Amino acid sequence: MDPSVSIITGKAALRREAMARRDALPPAERAAAAQRLAAVPFPLSLNSRPVVSGFMALKTEINPLPLMRVIAAAGGALALPIVVGRGHPLIFRAWKVGEPLHAGVWGIREPLQQAAQVMPDILLVPLLAFDRAGRRLGYGAGYYDRTLTALRAQKPVTAVGLGFAAQEFPEIPVSPWDAPLDLIMTECDIIECGRA
Repeated sequence: MDPSVSIITGKAALRREAMARRDALPPAERAAAAQRLAAVPFPLSLNSRPVVSGFMALKTEINPLPLMRVIAAAGGALALPIVVGRGHPLIFRAWKVGEPLHAGVWGIREPLQQAAQVMPDILLVPLLAFDRAGRRLGYGAGYYDRTLTALRAQKPVTAVGLGFAAQEFPEIPVSPWDAPLDLIMTECDIIECGRA
């Protein structure tokens, strides 16, 4: 069998299992996990007021808003991603907690068009599954892989995966274009990827 077909098949099976694990977490447990994650000291310096891109949770993803509030209070300048089209990297617009949002692609809330476009220094990245080497499994469209590759070609950028501990797997299959995470934060752990 073609190795790329095997990887695609493996990823599809993992996506189903990871989604089932995440969906099985009761809403109260997911909310408590988001609060616990935000209560842990953020592992990166915010002294230089970096631009930190968060995200708006989709489906049963961990809610990053409690952590984003902590980051903003500590000096981070927040941004949110915008999907501009399939096959393209994400762009980012500045956002402050409480500012209005509108529904973008798939109904994901994003900043209004007049918000300034920015280039993040730190990205909080949603995920379906992860391993301790920093390999991440998303929904399969490759938006974050493309985005991280494009940003890292221009400047140092740190990618921090956010998820539930239940989303950890021993090993995630990878394709050549997959962009690794630098850190992963769950309600139980901060993982420095590649140093497990």
